[in-house]
Amino acid sequence: MFKPSRRQALLSLAAVSRLEAASDLCFMSATEMAILIRSRKLSAKEVLDAHLEQIERVNPKINAIVTQVPAKAAMMGPLHGLPIAHKDLVNTKGIRTTFGSPIFKDFIPGADDLIVKRIRAAGAVLIGKTNTPEFGAGSQTFNTVFGATLNPYDVTKTCGGSSGGAAAALACGMLPIADGSDLGGSLRNPAAFCNVVGFRPSPGRVPNPGAGLAWSPLATSGPMARNVADVALLLSAIAGPDAGDPLSLPEAGASFLQPLGRDFKGVRVAWFKDLGGVPFDPRISAVIDGHRKTFASLGCVVEQDEPDFSGADYAFKTLRAWGQATQHGERFRTSPGQFKDTLALEIEQGLKLSAADVAQAERLHTQLFRRFQGFLERYEYFILPTTQSLPFDVKTPYPTSINGVKFDSYIDWMKACWYITITGSPAISVPAGFRPEGLPVGIQIVGRHGRDFSVLQLGAAFERATRFGGRHPGLGLA
Repeated sequence: MFKPSRRQALLSLAAVSRLEAASDLCFMSATEMAILIRSRKLSAKEVLDAHLEQIERVNPKINAIVTQVPAKAAMMGPLHGLPIAHKDLVNTKGIRTTFGSPIFKDFIPGADDLIVKRIRAAGAVLIGKTNTPEFGAGSQTFNTVFGATLNPYDVTKTCGGSSGGAAAALACGMLPIADGSDLGGSLRNPAAFCNVVGFRPSPGRVPNPGAGLAWSPLATSGPMARNVADVALLLSAIAGPDAGDPLSLPEAGASFLQPLGRDFKGVRVAWFKDLGGVPFDPRISAVIDGHRKTFASLGCVVEQDEPDFSGADYAFKTLRAWGQATQHGERFRTSPGQFKDTLALEIEQGLKLSAADVAQAERLHTQLFRRFQGFLERYEYFILPTTQSLPFDVKTPYPTSINGVKFDSYIDWMKACWYITITGSPAISVPAGFRPEGLPVGIQIVGRHGRDFSVLQLGAAFERATRFGGRHPGLGLA
């Protein structure tokens, strides 16, 4: 039997020690990391090298970061020295941006999107792009360009989507912060599936002057991280008004750098029932319902109640299909075979819509917004599960039923998220625990329109009381 020499053994121990130190750094909070870099107790190079090593070691196992680029010197700002990889739906000047589509597999944008400019101006270091489903359609991250991104807690399962590459990279310590986008749950669903935090801001909080439907409040960009304070840190860099976005909100991003502490004594919280008949996996309901006492321990007055979501199905699906047809219709007419089946069907449905169909959807959308905001005059928050399903087999494009309830479309299993989208309210998904099989569960906290900081505050309080976000995946990461 081979026996290593004393020198070899010491070298091996030193290598393990360096690996453990790098791993510890990669799971440090972004807020703490930024403070240490600014105080020169940690160098931006040390941070970058540790994350690049983590990517080299871990990314081949889960396929979260799909394009890597040489890092450039960071600008000074609140994110100085923090590595980031942008979602592959975001235009990055001179860096391949595929949108997860074979049509754009070699596309190189000539300009950065606003969110990229703001993150770079805040000092983050761009190192690549994160995986997303084709054109961000669907809450399962796979495409024909890069393949599927796997769940770090069980590599046979999906990481969710469409910001799935971002969530998986965060969970594995490959990134300290990540940007994403959310139309039907794409910031919240992968956060829940990967045990990280995803925040869907109020429409206009993170402006997008390049949006094709500038007046639509359905799609928004937002921050992801491993804890709520880090989400707030990234939000401070990407939020703030922009004249090119008509929905843009006036508050400066720096307002999100305030301390998140707050007294919740006597604050009324509404606890979900079934959203009018939406099916939930009972394993998820069991975890979430167990947290009524958590919110009560924070001082909240918790009552089981929920708003009327009637009309949400018609409004959301109609406006989503209309949006897909508007964005992709011309390209679909010329190259219909270049789209995956579910997206192609949605585009076809959108192309068939009449003005009366869209008008009816907008009427229902307006009614639902007003009902929900009226409901939140009685309660400050609405609490529900982030997802209806646990992470499922990565080879399954989407669940076709839950609890025996069969679905009509590839997005029906995510109503717990897009019912909230249609209300126009900010919502956060925070780690809420694990099932015995080791799969994470997320809880969704929804607040009043425009009261984004309030949602972050309750999310942070829940996080402090539970600390499930501190449980990292295996894969030899920690």
